[in-house]
Amino acid sequence: MLDRYWFGDVHRISPEAPVPVVHVSSTEDRLGGAANVARNIAALNAQSGLLCVVGTDEAGEQIVSLLRDSRVQAHLERDPSLPTTIKLRVLSRHQQLLRVDFESAPAHEVLLAGLARFEALLPSHDVILMSDYAKGGLTHVTKMIGAARAAGKPVLIDPKGDDWERYRGATLITPNRSELQQVIGQWKSEDDLHARVARLRADLELEALLLTRSEEGMTLFTDAGATHESARAREVYDVSGAGDTVIATLAAMIGAGASLTDAVSVANRAAGIVVGKLGTATVEFSELFPDALNDKQDVAQENQP
Repeated sequence: MLDRYWFGDVHRISPEAPVPVVHVSSTEDRLGGAANVARNIAALNAQSGLLCVVGTDEAGEQIVSLLRDSRVQAHLERDPSLPTTIKLRVLSRHQQLLRVDFESAPAHEVLLAGLARFEALLPSHDVILMSDYAKGGLTHVTKMIGAARAAGKPVLIDPKGDDWERYRGATLITPNRSELQQVIGQWKSEDDLHARVARLRADLELEALLLTRSEEGMTLFTDAGATHESARAREVYDVSGAGDTVIATLAAMIGAGASLTDAVSVANRAAGIVVGKLGTATVEFSELFPDALNDKQDVAQENQP
């Protein structure tokens, strides 16, 4: 989907209705949804490919252009009858005044073509990441998970809705608190939470579950028990897209050979950085691994004649 921003100032209230009049002074388009996840991976200097459905309209062409600029390899199914999903946000002085959504479900034939391309792309990818935004692109998610696991690929899921049966067999699922509550109900204590998550993981054959808890950090649940990471944000400016950054960082780290526990620790640091930025932003490699960058500079200086 395309995240479109209109920025402007408000100096008066409309005479037609009690709403502010925004004089738009600038606009900006950013990759949103699964495309934002893909560009977060690429920002960490990892190879990222995106399989999705877009229309043949202006917004679809803008997504193609932005993916190219973000160094994301695009595998796009184009649906001429589909208006590309747009989330239009109107802001004044860094405050969101209004959001307007343009969206529709893709055609069945396009989704089947996407499934066939997914199976063809599997051998060339190390980690499979599925961001579910309930827009129709993951209609065949159960078949995709089965094919990926049969090929020996780890599958990471950012879930949506209360039907998680469709995610059965995934390696890792990354809900936030409200998403998890929709599925297991409201827990009364940490012990109750742990018990409910254990039952859910057993029922759905999930290797792990990472619960993102906003200002409380995040908790990883595996067969070895629960591991908690405290939040690291110095200043929370905008939480939109933080979940995208978390699962993108997890995928990049796992693809690089890190353990799941280490990957969660790095993803927690990434979340602390991205919430200090406006809108659907990314975390750069140099922000997440400043010591590695300094080490490279030191080596370069040592090698100078």
